[in-house]
Amino acid sequence: MAINALSYIGVNSDKLEDWDSFAVQHLGMQKIDNGSKSLSFRMDNQKQRFSISGESGDALAYLGWEVEKKTDLEMYANRLDNINVLVMEGTKHLTDKRFVEDLIYFDDPAGNRIELVYKPHLDKDPFISGRPISGFKTDICGLGHAVLHVSNIDDLIPFYKDILDFKISDYSFDPISLCFFHVNGRHHSFAMIGTGQQGFHHFMIEYQNLDDIGQGYDLLQFKENAIAYTLGRHTNDYMTSFYAHTPSGFFVENGWGGRIIDPSTWVPHETDVGPSFWGHERLYLPDMERLKFRKKRLETARQGNQSPMIIDCPWLYQNVKNK
Repeated sequence: MAINALSYIGVNSDKLEDWDSFAVQHLGMQKIDNGSKSLSFRMDNQKQRFSISGESGDALAYLGWEVEKKTDLEMYANRLDNINVLVMEGTKHLTDKRFVEDLIYFDDPAGNRIELVYKPHLDKDPFISGRPISGFKTDICGLGHAVLHVSNIDDLIPFYKDILDFKISDYSFDPISLCFFHVNGRHHSFAMIGTGQQGFHHFMIEYQNLDDIGQGYDLLQFKENAIAYTLGRHTNDYMTSFYAHTPSGFFVENGWGGRIIDPSTWVPHETDVGPSFWGHERLYLPDMERLKFRKKRLETARQGNQSPMIIDCPWLYQNVKNK
């Protein structure tokens, strides 16, 4: 795949102190010292994974997607130009700011800024987590995943599928419209949720150890209105996770144990079992809205739908085998 990973995420927010403590003390990221007007964080050996601009807005600023070869940038630029999408080439100032060798940027049909980047810079110094965790699952799977609110999913699917070559993993319509895409072995690196709104719904970071998210849950669950979704497990990517409110209002999913697929053999399909096997009570929703998700989850439980046994989780099994 030419686009092969979610490389980084940028957010517009001027809540620097709040984001500093949240990203470091609760998520476990490592702050990069780059001045007082913005924030940047590491999650692994890549120079930069997550950034806060210092500008007002509390919204997604950009998604950075890594391409395999430098020539892929030109290929996508030509393809976008053919459908009259304005493509800009990154200046030296911008590539230095993003810690990449080269990039182009443009807006998707909903106005979300997309950056395609080649060769993100690596840091020779070891990653030091902001709280005691075993690390994040990144590497060839990238930062994690990003999910956008959309007014109409059908309006955006052709752009991501046909122009950017994202591959559909699965989709569903009940209790809400969802479409999930993969760009590598991670079940999904991108998704859209048909809420009728526009903007950033959440991003996901995946930890190496289940206890990392359990302890993160404990750090937040006794704070008022900190938890958005309770601990639960998703039906499509088998992720055990909880969602927290970020300082900017959208959510961050704290996950573990996500599904690894084989992109060469994967067949897109519709799912009808709802988003979660158990848990993920949406505390942020009004009672009536929350109820439809709960009903679907209880129906899934009555039918006995479950994820495979843990030994069937490919990346966990591979890690055990390598040891």
